[in-house]
Amino acid sequence: MRVKVLSRNPDDYVRETKLDLQRVPRNYDPALHPFEVAREYVRALNATKLERVFAKPFLSSLDGHRDGVNCMAKHPKSLSTVLSGACDGEVKIWNLTKRQCIRTIQAHEGFVRGMCARFCGTSFFTVGDDKTVKQWKMESPEYGEEEEPIHTILGKTVYTGIDHHWKEPVFATCGHQVDIWDEQRTSPKCSLTWGFDSISSVKFNPIETYLLGSCASDRNIVLYDMRKSTPLKKVILNMRTNTLCWNPMEAFIFTAANEDYNLYTFDMRFLESPVMVHMDHVSAVLDVDYSPTGKEFVSASFDKSIRIFPVDKGHSREVYHTKRMQHVITVKWTSDNKYILCGSDEMNIRLWKANASEKLGVLAPREKAAMNYNQKLKEKFQFHPQIRRIAQHRHLPKSIYCQIKEQRIMREARRRKELNRRKHSKPGSVPLVPERKKHIVAVVK
Repeated sequence: MRVKVLSRNPDDYVRETKLDLQRVPRNYDPALHPFEVAREYVRALNATKLERVFAKPFLSSLDGHRDGVNCMAKHPKSLSTVLSGACDGEVKIWNLTKRQCIRTIQAHEGFVRGMCARFCGTSFFTVGDDKTVKQWKMESPEYGEEEEPIHTILGKTVYTGIDHHWKEPVFATCGHQVDIWDEQRTSPKCSLTWGFDSISSVKFNPIETYLLGSCASDRNIVLYDMRKSTPLKKVILNMRTNTLCWNPMEAFIFTAANEDYNLYTFDMRFLESPVMVHMDHVSAVLDVDYSPTGKEFVSASFDKSIRIFPVDKGHSREVYHTKRMQHVITVKWTSDNKYILCGSDEMNIRLWKANASEKLGVLAPREKAAMNYNQKLKEKFQFHPQIRRIAQHRHLPKSIYCQIKEQRIMREARRRKELNRRKHSKPGSVPLVPERKKHIVAVVK
């Protein structure tokens, strides 16, 4: 038997007395710096500190609405165009480069409940409290021409949401049931229902375009296939889901915004438990939208803040808030992955940077190289306590800070109670339920 051992001479690294200086091993290669890691750590620390210094995400406020902003839609072809609908039935089209309103339409009587743009960008659809679905031209009317919708469909019940197919002249509305419409017809070509409750939101899948998802007020998330006349399956949660958003890069993944302050990312093939539970909000989550890369999403909440979550993390990487911002009702991530738009109760649409410390404008090659180098250093040392503390620290409004503290105490109390019950019960009588399965009531196929 042969044994190989490392043999070191203690004279090279052991001090003769404790008053001697600690001996440092030397690498005599002139290409290597003797304190390379230490030097990189200092650079990573400075880069992390500077990132927090330059984190100024708020860019501007688009004001002009006379009531709370209830819904928004992105233009599929133009990055600088965004549409917004308010609670007084008014629709505005904004130019983001000039940061001003270019057109105003009095579209409905009462709330504008939902809006979406056609896949080619030539027109857009709105639904409102007046039980109508209206199609409008994206272009402004000619001089002397009236501001009239192209088509108006009068329904029997109030429509609460609308979404357009990504490739065909087909759109879906929701209210009492999910209706699939052909643009050329005034009656739905197919109606889908499962249960007898009102449906708050409907969304087409951007990849598998014949799939739809809807959220009902009886706590259901229902999935439909447009090619069949019956729903596919549904999952029932503990509390109501307000809206959902499909991942634009992974066909089976969607994220649901729930009333229980959490967001749930599901794989539609395995609805028994969510892939991830995202918990940081302290009030009902009202809207969610994915980034075009599919790696992150932004959520809007009743707690007057918006948060950016990585898809595979349970906690947010960023929280945005201002003193004037009230309950955030709707949120959108722009198609160039650079900006976030949110509409709130107090009649404003706010424009934020998706990356809080990102420098806008043209970057010189040296600036780009320095940014990339700093980014890699931050990734290398991201788990070091000092760097992690600085990178994760966020100032929060007092109300949110106090509620987070309160919820932490409540969560701890629940955990302690469960541990005590398990300890003082017959073995196996109190099962250990993972966090992901706690919020699911049932899956119906």
